[in-house]
Amino acid sequence: METNLKGKVALVTGGGRDVGGDIARALAAEGAVVAVNYSRSRGEAEAVVTSIEAGDGKAKAYQADISDNAQVKAMIAAVTADFGTVDILVNNAGYVKYQRFVDSTPQDWKQQIDVCLYGAINCCHEVAPLMIAQNSGRIINLVGDSSRIGEANLALAAAARGGTIALGKSLAREFGRNNVTVNTVSLGLIETSHSDPEFLEKNREKIVKAYPLRRIGRPEDIAPMVTFLASETSSWVTGQVISVNGGFCMV
Repeated sequence: METNLKGKVALVTGGGRDVGGDIARALAAEGAVVAVNYSRSRGEAEAVVTSIEAGDGKAKAYQADISDNAQVKAMIAAVTADFGTVDILVNNAGYVKYQRFVDSTPQDWKQQIDVCLYGAINCCHEVAPLMIAQNSGRIINLVGDSSRIGEANLALAAAARGGTIALGKSLAREFGRNNVTVNTVSLGLIETSHSDPEFLEKNREKIVKAYPLRRIGRPEDIAPMVTFLASETSSWVTGQVISVNGGFCMV
């Protein structure tokens, strides 16, 4: 399968660690220049850049809180000043708080919706004119399966990510005539550096039983699908929600 991204510029939000870091490294391995966005994890983002450069790739870290439109505008301006454009946008950054809905507060709602939904809107709005002008582009949104099937204690994140799915489908229709594809990758539970290890170890056996493949996902499970959707091989795939979830949900 041809996934050569040589000459392409990719922006990965939340690219400093875990799933985002693996995606950034995978895109770089296929030849893309990678802009690694981070909000607070500067050291981790720079470590991803260093690892890409060690493999003869090209990358640079950019700080921005994607929930802040002004910061996103400044970031995109910096990326285009450095590399000329953005060919691939991966909306990976998110903020999820696991809690009962009745225990949540308006501040909890705002934080999750601002990052998970407005973050994607902000980034799409800034890169879309670039992609339309060059008549090509790839936008890939990452969400959790809770946004498709619902999940207790994740109502706010599910609602925000559900909006991201609708955004992606609508933009796929709007941008298709400009050769810009927009797709969503929906994830099952991924074990990352910010997972709760105590919770996982206490509940691992129970959790794993919900997955036909009998394991929790790993960050490296996600990057191959994102790389495919970023490539020319996927040029006739748009407006889709593709699950990478170990079989947790099959609809």
